Amino acid sequence: MNRKDCYKNLIVFVGGTLFGSAGIKLLSSKDAKKAYTHVTAAALRMKDSVMDTVTTVQENAADILASAQDINEQRAAQEDITDKLSEEPSEESSEEA
Repeated sequence: MNRKDCYKNLIVFVGGTLFGSAGIKLLSSKDAKKAYTHVTAAALRMKDSVMDTVTTVQENAADILASAQDINEQRAAQEDITDKLSEEPSEESSEEA
């Protein structure tokens, strides 16, 4: 590695260290903490809103499932009646003969 690369790496290291130190101070300032608090509060409000929506969707899904099960039970009962009616004439015709 030549001298130019060594100086460049040293400058990048020192710059990163200074920037990191300043960044830590900036991120831990009172204004930054206040901003973090507001962002966190907004995120919690959004979470509550999303959870309300999820609950509504789950309730609707349960209603839809119950209705679908009722429809299937009615259809099965109708098919049973139809099957019994279609079987009766064949039994009567065999008894008459």
